[in-house]
Amino acid sequence: MAINDVFEALSHPARRRILTLLKKRPMSAGELADHFDLSKPTLSVHFAKLKDADLVTVERNGTSLIYHLNLTILEEALAGFLSFRSTGK
Repeated sequence: MAINDVFEALSHPARRRILTLLKKRPMSAGELADHFDLSKPTLSVHFAKLKDADLVTVERNGTSLIYHLNLTILEEALAGFLSFRSTGK
């Protein structure tokens, strides 16, 4: 995990909203799309950014992609940030 990738992924409000939705339960791409007024290609870019940052994992279920929140990465990013802050470097 690159901490810069995590923070870049978290920088967009749509991606933060996706993570908030996934906090409740894993959801398919279609279920997540129902919460946004964005095109499918735009949402695909957001999903890819989250996946590249390891903030979500993806499971194929038939023709559906099911997204799961990866809390471990968020915890590691926060710990890294706090470590950076406490050392002042």
